[in-house]
Amino acid sequence: MSIYGLAKGTELAPMMKKIAQAEANGTMMYYALARLAKEQGYEDIAPLLIEAGNQEAEHAGFYSLMFGRYPQDFWGLIRTLEKAERGGEQMIKGLADQVRAAGMAEAADIMEVFAKQEGHHGDLMASILAKHPEKAKAPAPSGKKVYICPVCGYEHEGDIADEPEDYTCPLCGQPRSAFQEKK
Repeated sequence: MSIYGLAKGTELAPMMKKIAQAEANGTMMYYALARLAKEQGYEDIAPLLIEAGNQEAEHAGFYSLMFGRYPQDFWGLIRTLEKAERGGEQMIKGLADQVRAAGMAEAADIMEVFAKQEGHHGDLMASILAKHPEKAKAPAPSGKKVYICPVCGYEHEGDIADEPEDYTCPLCGQPRSAFQEKK
């Protein structure tokens, strides 16, 4: 049984959205607490906090599917993620340089590791597409309008005005109003 979109368009959808966001915030919080625990010498509790964070991430994914946050035909998202993650590597490297220049070398070192991980995520998406070459190329244009997120490049097929007011980019969270029609 697929859970995809079961709550979409129902009175449950707003609560599912709120819970998904709360769970995503929980992921961030637990990972931050794990890092603080390590910094303060509580190495023994950091793995427990990470475990909680991983479970929160799984919960967030579940609830986001309940209200159809991500496209069920996810291949376009995989293609976009390949490019976005590689772009994220360069962006984080640049930010790490700024952090280093501001005198925060230890944080910059960690961010450089994160930058490499972002590039690795792009490589992972490329490997997924290589396993499914029939999905690697974007399908022929459908004749529908296409709107592009100016931050991450996500392409929304169909009139963006048909989406709810609170629609956000599934990759980076930009509001519906930020999208620009592809010419």
